[in-house]
Amino acid sequence: MMENNIQLKEMIRSMVIDVLEGKKQETASSQHIKQASRGQVEPGVFDTVDEAIQAAKVAQERFEDCTLATREKVIADIRAAMRPRVQELALKTVEETGMGRVADKVLKLNLTLDKTPGVEDLVTECETGDNGMTLYELSAYGVIGAITPSTNPAETLICNTIGMLAAGNAVFFSVHPGAKHLSRLLVSELNQIISKSIGIENLIVTLSEPSIESAQEMMVHPDVSLLVVTGGPGVVKQALQSGKKVIGAGAGNPPAFVDETADIKKAAQDIVLGASLDNNILCIAEKSVVAMRQIEPQLVQEMVRVGCVLVENQQDIQRLVDLTVLPNGTPNKKFVGKNASVILDAARIPYNGDPRLIIIRTPKDHPFAVIEMLMPILPVVTVDSFDEGLEVCLMLEAGLHHTATMHSLNMERLNRMARKMKTSIFVKNGPSYAGLGFSGEGTTTFTIATPTGESTTSARCFARRRRCCLTTGFNIR
Repeated sequence: MMENNIQLKEMIRSMVIDVLEGKKQETASSQHIKQASRGQVEPGVFDTVDEAIQAAKVAQERFEDCTLATREKVIADIRAAMRPRVQELALKTVEETGMGRVADKVLKLNLTLDKTPGVEDLVTECETGDNGMTLYELSAYGVIGAITPSTNPAETLICNTIGMLAAGNAVFFSVHPGAKHLSRLLVSELNQIISKSIGIENLIVTLSEPSIESAQEMMVHPDVSLLVVTGGPGVVKQALQSGKKVIGAGAGNPPAFVDETADIKKAAQDIVLGASLDNNILCIAEKSVVAMRQIEPQLVQEMVRVGCVLVENQQDIQRLVDLTVLPNGTPNKKFVGKNASVILDAARIPYNGDPRLIIIRTPKDHPFAVIEMLMPILPVVTVDSFDEGLEVCLMLEAGLHHTATMHSLNMERLNRMARKMKTSIFVKNGPSYAGLGFSGEGTTTFTIATPTGESTTSARCFARRRRCCLTTGFNIR
């Protein structure tokens, strides 16, 4: 009986010790969680760059161990959860940035959800022979530092999220301050979707208050392995000086060339559709028209018929220039992405209805032709030959190698212009947005990396190409 009591007391003592040790471990774990979440404002949103990146690093290490099926699941869940939110996101974008049209942003957001490629873009290559087999596979970089613009904030953020998660990465988004509220909301909601889908938090992160200084800090952070910059030439140049691998999407000034063989009615319709989409803030949108002299009057007439206002009075044209071009030769941000009616009202130029574009006949060196205006103002430059037109297009595109379009039924000319322009996107006989897969074949992207050469980016661009060699077999030929 005594022995039984001693054994019972020993068992109780052991259980008490176990409980106390468990509480110590639980307390330590709770403290660790609190320490990790310090500075976190809401899901995925942090006060400092380091806190955000450290959280993303922990999340990525978990995510990298997941299967490809898990990546496919989270991307499918993002698409499904975001689709009912498209109208609201479009409205919030216009309200905060003051740029573009809600209906056009709905089109762009749906395009992003429908045609941004996922895991299927990570294609494996294989070589076999007498000496065995070599695989080339695409694997994660780790934490990517991504900079997003105010012109396409929601589209770029969702597009990058899908592609970068497909490649197995986590992402720190350094968003444009001009779209910080929308971007913060979107990062928070995407985090909740991801957490509900696969149980990992902070795969995408951002700051509660973005700034130029925080973007600079992110660029040099030791735990950021790749920089993806969707912005102007200044920020791309700064990223290139970081010493890291950079994918940079820079400026563009796409010309549209129309020769005398083109279907003029279709060319006019396509140019107006492409140039007016979201008030011309897309970098791929037609920024000028170069037209052969014999068809220029008909082309302009057709463009007016499908929704343009032709401004011909020189005083009116000068008022437009004074309003929209600053003395330093840059666009006046007050009018970037605004409706044509807003610009016409400010210039005191009469019009009817809700015009999509303002068109103006200009020389090739006019400010509206050589500056990327990002407004629904489209200059029309007249040329006398194909060779002259090609030279003008090269001059206007200024070696940016971004986008160009041409309307012609002459295959030799189409081919020659495509070769000479060397642009990341070249559209033949269609609106510029066909190059993003909208009314055209192929996938979509809102990061078009012209300065660094990746062109239209997708998941494979956000992955390292690695080589794995087996020397003892697997050649069955």
